[in-house]
Amino acid sequence: MYRQARKILFVFFAICGLAPHAYSDVRIKDVVELQGVRDNQLLGYGLVVGLNATGDSLRNAPFTEASIKAMLDQLGIGRTSDEFRTRNVAAVMVTAKLPAFANKGTRIDVNVSSIGDASSLRGGTLVFTPLYGGDGKIYASAQGGLVVSGFSVEGDAADVDSSTPTAARVPNGAIVEMPAPGSLNDEKLLVLQLSNPDFDTAIAIVDRINQHTLRKYNRKLAEEVDHRSIAVHVPPGISTTRFYASFGQLTVKPDTPARIVVDERTGTVIIGSKVTVSEVAITHGGLTVSVTELPEVSQPLPFSEGETVVTPNTQIEVFEEPGSLGIVDAPTLQQLVNGLNMMGAKPTSIIAILQGIKSAGALQADLVVQ
Repeated sequence: MYRQARKILFVFFAICGLAPHAYSDVRIKDVVELQGVRDNQLLGYGLVVGLNATGDSLRNAPFTEASIKAMLDQLGIGRTSDEFRTRNVAAVMVTAKLPAFANKGTRIDVNVSSIGDASSLRGGTLVFTPLYGGDGKIYASAQGGLVVSGFSVEGDAADVDSSTPTAARVPNGAIVEMPAPGSLNDEKLLVLQLSNPDFDTAIAIVDRINQHTLRKYNRKLAEEVDHRSIAVHVPPGISTTRFYASFGQLTVKPDTPARIVVDERTGTVIIGSKVTVSEVAITHGGLTVSVTELPEVSQPLPFSEGETVVTPNTQIEVFEEPGSLGIVDAPTLQQLVNGLNMMGAKPTSIIAILQGIKSAGALQADLVVQ
């Protein structure tokens, strides 16, 4: 069955004109990021109005009451009393990401989260909220109806919550008022940062870019800085954007480190394709202890002056799973998986086995325990 499936794949590749190893080739722009081209965090404080008696209780959230008074004063609305009893307003924090090179007028999504004791933001509307950057300047303004995925239903004796009703989103709810400083076309030196730092991958990318620039511009323009960064000089007479797009589509074969990631909380084990194990003998068995309490009731004879008492009855059973000694020599990932499966190891057992192999010095890979 395996050989037949493999033969079908080769026929498919031949018909499509693809090599079987084409899946290992990835585009350069998928494995690197341009240094300086990133999102910018925005933050603001605002009010959500129109809630159905699920907003902040102003006694427990005095900042909400202060914000309402300040908003009414700013709108020129006089107040006959300084006391509010409304429950349809909630104070919220508004966050957003300003994309790199976003122009004025661009719309972006915002996240809204309650900071008071509001029970739900469903049905609310975010009023005009300025969003500030890290330098204290206003880069966007947000306003609009909230989209809440969670809900909360409460009765006299029970309540049901789903997801988080005190967090919401406003799709396209913010408008960029001032673009982030900087322009890509002003850069004459591009620094590419690898998403997964590796010396071999960095060298492969440099060689591939230099092949392209040598053929098109008659000189090599890329050089490796370290295993994480690559410097590419922008040739004269071409925009930086167009130049980056010209080599971003080039493909390389990135190298992957020999690494095993273990999550002991969930029992998840991720094994990289480059992991190898030297010849080692393994045995693994489990010891199970079962404690059962079966209390017995002892009653006195009829018409006697005795008392009914409960006597403890504890039963303890010990079972040890048989563990056989096996030899594992796995120069490939498939052989390692087959060896562990032949031993009948479960995920929790595999974690213990891998840690033991690493301690014995037979695991030729990095073991990352989360």
